[in-house]
Amino acid sequence: MADGQSVNEGADDPTTYATAVGAVEPLEDEPVAPVEQHVRRRRRGWLVTGRVFLGLVSAVALAAMTLVYLRVDELDQSKNTTDAVAQAQAGPHAPVVQDEGDGANDILIVGNDSRTDMQGRPLSAKVLRELRTEATETTNTDTLILLRIPENGGRTSAVSIPRDTSVRVEERDRDEKINGVFGITKALAMERMVNGGEKDRAKINRESDDEGRTSLIQAVQGLTGVRVDHYVEVSLYGFYLLTQAIDGVDVCLNHSTSDPDSGASFRRGPQTVRGGDAVSFVRQRKNLPRGDLDRIVRQQVFLSSAMQKVLSGDLLTNNTKLNALEEAVSKTMIMDGGLHFLDLVGLAQTMSSGSVQFVTIPVEAVGARNDRQQSIIVVDQGKVHAFVESLLAPAGQQQPSGMPAGHSDGTADDGTAPVGYAGTSPGVHGGTAPAGYGGTAPAGYVAQPTVPCVD
Repeated sequence: MADGQSVNEGADDPTTYATAVGAVEPLEDEPVAPVEQHVRRRRRGWLVTGRVFLGLVSAVALAAMTLVYLRVDELDQSKNTTDAVAQAQAGPHAPVVQDEGDGANDILIVGNDSRTDMQGRPLSAKVLRELRTEATETTNTDTLILLRIPENGGRTSAVSIPRDTSVRVEERDRDEKINGVFGITKALAMERMVNGGEKDRAKINRESDDEGRTSLIQAVQGLTGVRVDHYVEVSLYGFYLLTQAIDGVDVCLNHSTSDPDSGASFRRGPQTVRGGDAVSFVRQRKNLPRGDLDRIVRQQVFLSSAMQKVLSGDLLTNNTKLNALEEAVSKTMIMDGGLHFLDLVGLAQTMSSGSVQFVTIPVEAVGARNDRQQSIIVVDQGKVHAFVESLLAPAGQQQPSGMPAGHSDGTADDGTAPVGYAGTSPGVHGGTAPAGYGGTAPAGYVAQPTVPCVD
């Protein structure tokens, strides 16, 4: 997709946007069969009254949507931006990927656990307690979703990348877990700036964050084989504020579960999570049957449910909630300059309509160990490239994901011992051999209007 092109064509017109999210369109006269003509005469007064009523509803809906459009425009004026996408394409370590014209607009959505705001200021001790975490210099990107939006109007795919996926980081000349690429690059940049005499802590955080983003985008591009067109990042604090602003997100669990490390303590069944509970819901991976892979499913369901809540009539017509949402976005979200909030509204509408398929990249081994004894997920880059590319094909021609059936502790579902990974990556050993590239993806589902129950 060409730079600067809108994700949601026609969305810049508030009238078009109002119609897109459900405003009632004016009724048009249609030919009436002869046997119905007498009914039409008798009910003309009712029809006129009905049309006046529908016209009033349309006017109110249009006014509400115009208000939202204006608020979105205000957000665009004050949004936090990054040029990491452009830097990733021009940098010395930019991987060779499919360029413009691959038939899709690709948006990388990142959730990080940074303990600073988007201006580089440290979060207060009070906020950290509410987030059920503590101060740390490290930054991990535990949520990575690549949105593939076909330019031909086909179904959008949300491709999740497991946090422990092993990828090549050229700056380090070695493999790293993909959730650490941002933080590793950021730490190197901070060290360089401090050694160079920079003393402005906020500036150090901002500029090192951008270097981390650039490296992460390059890693995702190398892994998937596609060029990232746009970038959206939400911080840990953002999850907290956004769920507070929209008065919680509806989720459902198959079983009661708890995890002291993330602060998770949830009962079985449907429930609404907000604030600290929402953060724990998307962060928990211990005491889940498949660890991080089950967390991915939670994140996918959470995102779909949140989008439905954002587009609900209650939120769009509630000025107090819109103010809270605007404040949350300005404090905790950053995106590239070529992406606009109206584009995000269009994406939210797509997600809430049930027309997005959530999938996970194919993996070869879970619970393997690298030469530093870190637990990693091993992938075949060629298979990942083929899978991601196939998402633009008609539904019957898409390749299945390789989401494994085994558990995060390295055992298969049948309780057998882990088998050695017969790949070629140096320093990698152990791990569960999943069902394989032709396996079925438990996390691959289409977003539904109702919230599915997950582990």
